[in-house]
Amino acid sequence: MATQDDHRLARDLAQEAGQLLLRLRDQLLAEGVTGKELGARGDAAAHALLVGRLATERPDDAVLSEEATNVEHADLSRLAADRVWIIDPVDGTREYGEARSDWAVHVALVENHMPTAGAVALPGLPLVLSTDDPPALAPAVDPPRVVVSRSRPPAVAQQIADALAAELIAMGSAGAKAMAVVRGEAEIYPHSGGQYEWDSCAPVAVAAAAGLHVSRIDGSPLAYNQADVYLPDLLICRPELAPAAIAAVTDS
Repeated sequence: MATQDDHRLARDLAQEAGQLLLRLRDQLLAEGVTGKELGARGDAAAHALLVGRLATERPDDAVLSEEATNVEHADLSRLAADRVWIIDPVDGTREYGEARSDWAVHVALVENHMPTAGAVALPGLPLVLSTDDPPALAPAVDPPRVVVSRSRPPAVAQQIADALAAELIAMGSAGAKAMAVVRGEAEIYPHSGGQYEWDSCAPVAVAAAAGLHVSRIDGSPLAYNQADVYLPDLLICRPELAPAAIAAVTDS
């Protein structure tokens, strides 16, 4: 199982990458670099930092990173590893490039297909949420709030909102939406439009450590470090709302 040093390392790496990304963005914007190029260069720089630090700190562990993964021709040697770090150097490149606050850095350790340590940095706030010191859940809000993508809200979110008489709140990256539930800014984060393991692994680790419900949208368990890294759906919510949220989708 993850050690206390693993929890701290996840936090430190997410924070370091976030600080690098802020400095780099300021530099690139001053040079007139914007849009997709800014996001791509941020991704590459944060990936290099995270992979380099992990090679030094955890040389025997495998790494799965969005920035080093060809989904169709992936290196599957990680499947035999006992410990795999799953990272997303910039979750929400559009938001990063727009100098918004709803983007994130994800760092998680997976053992036996389950995230056992993780951290999500929200550098634009600035804030790091991690499994070494998960926040206590805020008091429940009624009616509940369902956080959705600001560009592609999934139909299941509307189904859940209708069933629970909930309010929809639009936000950017997956990590920012998941951490909105952890931080008490929302009660439910459903996703059904398709993601990859790095999109949700660290957020799931932090959310579970904080006492939230985490599962597939139908309530089945999440599993990471699979041969196919596509993970089509996700539900993170307050535990008392999980049965109703799952029923709103599965009974429709």
